[in-house]
Amino acid sequence: MRKQTPAANPDAYVAALGGWEAHCVAQLRAAVRAGAAFDEMIKWGHLVYFANGPAMLIRAEDERVLLGFWRGRRLTDLEPRIEIGGKYEMGRIVLREGHAIASETVEHLAAEADRLNLELGDPTARI
Repeated sequence: MRKQTPAANPDAYVAALGGWEAHCVAQLRAAVRAGAAFDEMIKWGHLVYFANGPAMLIRAEDERVLLGFWRGRRLTDLEPRIEIGGKYEMGRIVLREGHAIASETVEHLAAEADRLNLELGDPTARI
């Protein structure tokens, strides 16, 4: 994983990337933003999308880009490439050089992640 100072804002995060990762993150970011009216910010060193709590993330690493979902377990019927693991109901799609995911799929997943958070509340809130 990259060890560097966190970007000052989402645009700076994307601008600091190079190669296929820059292209991949830019496409994912555009699709997520088209899918829902999230608050986008840098949190934990990467892009995080909030709607009544964290809903999605995009994280560029040395050899992969992660598209993560706080309620990923609930999205596997929509996208079988979502791998489940971690706290809450976390899930992620791992993209490597040469891998692709349709913008329409990402938009649909973003809309559903937004809907779930608005309906169920902050996935990180203690019960």
